[in-house]
Amino acid sequence: MNIKKAFTHAGKFHADDVFSAALLRIMNPDVIIERGNQVPEGYDGLVFDIGYGEFDHHQTDSPVREDGIPYASFGLLWRKFGKDFLAEDAEEFEKSFIEPLDDSDNGGTRDKIADIINDFNSQWDLPENQDDQFEKAVSFATVILENRFRIFRSQKKAEKIVQDAMNRSEHGIVILDEGVPWKNIVREDGYYYVIYPSFRGGFNAQCVPVSVDSYENRLSFPEDWRGLAGVQLEETSGIKGLTFCHKNGFLLAGNDRDTVKNACILSLRRGNRFR
Repeated sequence: MNIKKAFTHAGKFHADDVFSAALLRIMNPDVIIERGNQVPEGYDGLVFDIGYGEFDHHQTDSPVREDGIPYASFGLLWRKFGKDFLAEDAEEFEKSFIEPLDDSDNGGTRDKIADIINDFNSQWDLPENQDDQFEKAVSFATVILENRFRIFRSQKKAEKIVQDAMNRSEHGIVILDEGVPWKNIVREDGYYYVIYPSFRGGFNAQCVPVSVDSYENRLSFPEDWRGLAGVQLEETSGIKGLTFCHKNGFLLAGNDRDTVKNACILSLRRGNRFR
């Protein structure tokens, strides 16, 4: 990027201008972020959150998204540069991460990350320099934003892996060759268990919850298996190689994939869900 310097307002800062500065810093780690109460005449850098320009949202005709959430400066910058970071997924990232911060800055709902950034502002009874505190906040926000990019890209890769596994699934059992996140992806009806390699060795099977935020399973493992391990579980289930069943019935472990799959099939039969 050719943005070598940028200007924003002085005084109290918010998540909006802090994350805007963080985004610019990711675009160019050497960018100089200047702050003041008025944009210098003839300023030849990018200006945000002040001056009523392209990246300020304080004017009466500032843009609003189709869903009714007004843009703040962070969102305006992302609208301009987001595709350079996440290509066709830029809009999805905006919806999940940037919109809540914009909404908070425009007087909408409270946002936890915005509150944390606000805590960096200097306090009346402490000898803190506000520009120094701004730099601390930007450094912190830069780490958050980079982590969010990293996680988002990882999740997009996981989506493809899990969707491919769902397309190959049988009897409502999804089998993964890698331990990738799946709970936000396996949402459709008709899926009951997800099998994946365990970091302890062997394979796990986990129940699909009725919704992403629920602890209720679509079909828990049989009650008489729960809390058992080793030989006791093998004898009760009749399946050799099973090693553990959680007492709450949401997780099952075994020595190999086929053993765990057979246990899932038996659980489906007992729950009258086998198809």
